[in-house]
Amino acid sequence: MQASFIAARAAARLLLGASAALAVLPGAARAAWPEKPVTIIVPSAAGGAADLTARTFAQFLGAKTGQSIVVEDRAGAGGIVGTNAARTAPHDGYTFLLSTNSTHSANQFLYKSLPYDAQKDFRQVGMFGTFGTVAIVRPDAPYKTVPELVQYARDHPGKVFFGYYSSSSQVPPELFKARAGIKVDGAAYKNITQIITDLRGRQIDFAFVDYLTAMGQIDGKSLRPLAVTGAQRHPSWPDVPTMDSYYPGYVVEGWLGLSAPAGTPDEVVQAMNGYIAQALQDKATADRLRALGLMPKGMDVKQFDAFVKADTQRWKEWVGVAGIQPQ
Repeated sequence: MQASFIAARAAARLLLGASAALAVLPGAARAAWPEKPVTIIVPSAAGGAADLTARTFAQFLGAKTGQSIVVEDRAGAGGIVGTNAARTAPHDGYTFLLSTNSTHSANQFLYKSLPYDAQKDFRQVGMFGTFGTVAIVRPDAPYKTVPELVQYARDHPGKVFFGYYSSSSQVPPELFKARAGIKVDGAAYKNITQIITDLRGRQIDFAFVDYLTAMGQIDGKSLRPLAVTGAQRHPSWPDVPTMDSYYPGYVVEGWLGLSAPAGTPDEVVQAMNGYIAQALQDKATADRLRALGLMPKGMDVKQFDAFVKADTQRWKEWVGVAGIQPQ
């Protein structure tokens, strides 16, 4: 009888202790995450690959969670404006950044100072996929191939210009310039739309842009592709060669992923990574991402964190070879 009473009291103490621990467990209050709208900040202009990737995922995430997913475009300064806005947002699991190779890998080598540290100020949540870029020119340009563009630049030193607005659009032409040994100058733009406008208007001569931006222009025959920077030819343009075929080892690819302000709870980061994995396994969602020019590529949290660190070194090397001086 006494033994039973003692056992009962012990069990009661354990139950009380467990209840008290549950009451203060940080994750307990967030068990129903998300309980309110989630914001994804895109550090580039609306209509681009990053923006449309965020909106594609937002549609999937909203359907899965029953919550509103807000996509907020904050373009400017090569992704710095939007990235810094995400850095200063509450780290409660309701604000995320559509991170890119520009924001997290290349910018630290392209700018003398940044208001954020991609490793210290953010937690890497998950990868959506990778993409290459394509060199485009006007349909009536006097050069139809990369070698012809090189020769044209040699015949017109200092009179050939390209446009750029991010690391993905700046590093490829600078590498091309270095590998080909030509003198061409770059013009900085605020967004890719302005680049397309000036390219078509003859203010610049060529540009390297993401596949999504190029697709409509190429399909509409308002611009013409010369070469892609990916490791393989793009299926939409099977006759367009890779830059690697002209300059061995020339492969430059960007990526899109999701990051969160440092301090975002582990359980939220893991849950969001799980939703990304589900989205990439969903055929309709994956097909939409491919249509944006993205090669879906899922990673868990640790893999993505390791990838970003390794990619930082890749972009450091590319920026160095391209001879780009920090602004």
